[in-house]
Amino acid sequence: MTKPVHRVAPHVDIPIRQDSLRAHNLVLTFRQIVAAQDTPISRSELSTATGLTRPTISRIVDDLLAAELIIEAGPARSGSSGRPRVGLSLARTGPAGLGLDIRADVLSACVVDLTGAVRHLDFVPYDGTDPATVLPRLAAMADRAIEAAAAEHLTVVGATMAAPGPVQDNSIVRFAPTLGWRDVDAGAALSESVSSGSAALPILVGNDARLAALGEWYASGQAMRNFVCVSGEFDIGAGLLLNGAQLGGWAGELGHVMVRSDGPSCACGAVGCLQCYAGLTAILAAANHDGRDGGGSPAVAIDTLVSAGDPRILDALDEAATALGIAVAGLVNLVSVDTVLLGGSYSLLASWLVDGINRELRRRVLSANWAPIEVRPAPLGPDAAVIGAALSAVDRVREDPNGWLARVQSR
Repeated sequence: MTKPVHRVAPHVDIPIRQDSLRAHNLVLTFRQIVAAQDTPISRSELSTATGLTRPTISRIVDDLLAAELIIEAGPARSGSSGRPRVGLSLARTGPAGLGLDIRADVLSACVVDLTGAVRHLDFVPYDGTDPATVLPRLAAMADRAIEAAAAEHLTVVGATMAAPGPVQDNSIVRFAPTLGWRDVDAGAALSESVSSGSAALPILVGNDARLAALGEWYASGQAMRNFVCVSGEFDIGAGLLLNGAQLGGWAGELGHVMVRSDGPSCACGAVGCLQCYAGLTAILAAANHDGRDGGGSPAVAIDTLVSAGDPRILDALDEAATALGIAVAGLVNLVSVDTVLLGGSYSLLASWLVDGINRELRRRVLSANWAPIEVRPAPLGPDAAVIGAALSAVDRVREDPNGWLARVQSR
């Protein structure tokens, strides 16, 4: 019996298309310039870092200069001697990102350029949390921000809204208990209302705590590798970075971790949530105050009461710190972080929270004796979420500038 012959198709190398290779090399080169931060990098250093030839680097640099993505930023030296080389840095004109945020007392809008510098920051007080009212106001702020950016030779290429709750498909706010929102497609509503020039502006939606952590990470020069940013605004959220990578998905709703099984009912439907003890309105309620002393800002109202020496607010803050410490200790026992940033309005109240949080961390974190955890106020504070939202929008160009180049070349 003759055995069947199994014929193997000859291996054929599929050639990389020239335009795909060019786009890949451009991304590779541009990311090196982004990674250099504020230090100009020379063409020679780019060639060494990427492995690309000097002529290839020169062509790419010419394209990036023509697209206003980079500038020649003076001399750069790669060694201690020799002729100075022309350095290259990110441009402060060209593409920009827009961030939008809903706080407990104001709506905010922010524009950042490619370098991450804030170029526009706007705040508008508001009443009521109905999305039919809030979203049009945010859209109007976005329009003003786009005009302000254009006046500084910046083009807003994308926007992100920070939402206090879980977000699906980068658009739908599934549940924001403290806002009373359920299944609100904020991204679609804003995208229909806001335009950038003649084209509709894509507007994504992200979790506010995660975006705040992104903003704080940039503010640190991306030096922190393992930290959690606990933000106290409408809701209490936790943005986590582990080994320099952000934790995504539905995670981060620290405000709805149970700290007392016999606690009061929470807006989320559960009982004994952290939000019931450490939320800003909960702190004021525990001290029998309505927050009117703060002109609409719960954090300012709390600070005013503390300055007046009200013992009830001090007791409420101590209870909030204890509850925060219990919740954060549980988180730290699960994931290894070395820094806890108190973000949002907590950054303004850190003086009355840090000791109580540290007390619970020492009691409850198993590794506390060998791996101390630093608890401190976050540098960007209440602005972190809106800045992080703007950064996430401009990051799309920082990661891949080919879309911007195609846009410039089609003009």
